[in-house]
Amino acid sequence: MNMFSKNKDIHTIVTINNKNKWKRIAMFVLGCYLIAIAYNVFIAPNKLVPGGVGGIAVLVNNLTHFDNSFIILIVNIILLLFSYFFLGREKTKSNILGTLLFPLLVKVTQYANVWIQMDTSKVLLSAIVGGILHGIGLGLVFKAGFTTGGTDILNQIISKYGKMSLGKSMLYSDGLIVVLSGIIFGIYNMMYSILVLYIISLISDRIVLGISDNKMFYIISEKDEEIKSYIINNMNHGVTTFQAKGGMRKNKENIIMTVLPTKDFYELKTNIKRIDEEAFFIITDSYEVFGGE
Repeated sequence: MNMFSKNKDIHTIVTINNKNKWKRIAMFVLGCYLIAIAYNVFIAPNKLVPGGVGGIAVLVNNLTHFDNSFIILIVNIILLLFSYFFLGREKTKSNILGTLLFPLLVKVTQYANVWIQMDTSKVLLSAIVGGILHGIGLGLVFKAGFTTGGTDILNQIISKYGKMSLGKSMLYSDGLIVVLSGIIFGIYNMMYSILVLYIISLISDRIVLGISDNKMFYIISEKDEEIKSYIINNMNHGVTTFQAKGGMRKNKENIIMTVLPTKDFYELKTNIKRIDEEAFFIITDSYEVFGGE
């Protein structure tokens, strides 16, 4: 590759990044704002503790009556320092914006429950609505390529030095915070907090990945030609076949791959079994499909 071509590629990457920069920042700010609204209107007033620094703030506030946004800021700054020493400068730089912006928005929306009237006695409704709103906000933050700092930093440290997956480290850190909520606020509060945590996880995943409109089938069958013919001629969908070698028997097999709308999922699944009861197939969600006819 000559120098001109290399510089051109770098310029293209920079142009793409700059084009999306303000869109990503707007998405990030909106996400943090939604999380702050969910926190101040639905979560904190009901003493729900769905993990994270916001959950720590609810626990500490109950004991000290310090302002939630102040607690979040202090804990975030402490974790940012830990990030610098344990994760390095570059990782820390990516966490600075969320570390400062989230507590600021929690402070700005502190009295949001005055103009968004909610009956805080309906804890279940608050847990559901708060979880959904928080999940949407968190999904937007992740989709924009940012974090809100806080226990995201702690999870990265635990994952790195504990030699475990990020998901497992999140389970430990958020799990400990939720258990503490049960000790301080009681078992029912802990159950509602777990519900909020589950909803947040579910909704944020859907925002990041999108809603799956398609299913992808990987099919291995001795009657692969019949199945392929059915997909093409009866369902009017394209197929791709490729050869693979079994890990145990070492025999070569044809794999049929096809992507079709979710509404056609049950029809194909049923007819694969009708054509070949011994067929082996895997079905996965397909979030985006480009090209083809």
